[in-house]
Amino acid sequence: MLNTDNLRRKHPFHVIVLTLVVVFLCSWLATKLYLNAFRSDEQGGEFFAGGKIGVVDVKGLITSAEKPIRDLTEFRKDRRIRAVVLRIDSPGGAVGASQEIFEEVRKTDKVKPVVASMGSLAASGGYYAALGARKIVANPGTLTGSVGVIVKFPNLTEVFDKIGYHSEVVKSGRLKDIGAMNRPMTAEERTLLQDIIDNVHQQFVDAVVECRKLPADKVRNLADGRIFSGKQALELGLVDQLGNFTDAVMAASKLAGIQKDYPSLVHTTEKDFSLLRLLLGGSGEATLQNLTTLYPTLSYELNFKP
Repeated sequence: MLNTDNLRRKHPFHVIVLTLVVVFLCSWLATKLYLNAFRSDEQGGEFFAGGKIGVVDVKGLITSAEKPIRDLTEFRKDRRIRAVVLRIDSPGGAVGASQEIFEEVRKTDKVKPVVASMGSLAASGGYYAALGARKIVANPGTLTGSVGVIVKFPNLTEVFDKIGYHSEVVKSGRLKDIGAMNRPMTAEERTLLQDIIDNVHQQFVDAVVECRKLPADKVRNLADGRIFSGKQALELGLVDQLGNFTDAVMAASKLAGIQKDYPSLVHTTEKDFSLLRLLLGGSGEATLQNLTTLYPTLSYELNFKP
């Protein structure tokens, strides 16, 4: 049997070094296990990986894809996250932003399952974003569909005439000031815009055909801007299942193979600080969205406003 007292007396330096090495190794192992549990890159997280579902919100008018893309990217790389639920409550919005979210959802679904959960409203660009998910869950009364494109230009000629406002325009070509609010739109301008609308509308139709595996003729007949209830959308093949947010979470859990009665949900950090949001509270977001949509924009948007 090793006599530790004799060892300490005869080799005090070696004992100190050995003790330090053991302490270092234990500390290193504990640190590695801790970091491995909470790292969110593609190499980490194996020890504790796998029981969580990320939640990405798409709410309100879609004017920017920055936050949804950031959230989806974060969850796609996080080894703790096994699936993602895309929670949509939106009338749609800008074409480019809606398409960017759609593409990022598809990219994420190739790595881990994404389930779209529709709230009260998931129309036009909101529906477009959902198309990238592996499964779409809607409430029976969800308003969805509205597959179409719109662009609006104000015509203020009568107002300008009353207040005596006139503008002088110098332009490089006859179509440079298309949509000017101080004069009626010309036939040539309207034809040009209609061609763009038709092209972008066809992109929407193609996405529905591809993602929902529906006949092109059927989709074209449905893609006149009309809205559907969630129940009607299910009958038409536009969604996969009726249910609420919890049902969508359980569907994502099943697709990911998570063995839990109810998986842990992970929400991303709050939106960036804004003085306007701080002052206006919940109305701040709507105000910011209105400010960003004062200019004409091609929109996949359910439009109840004049």
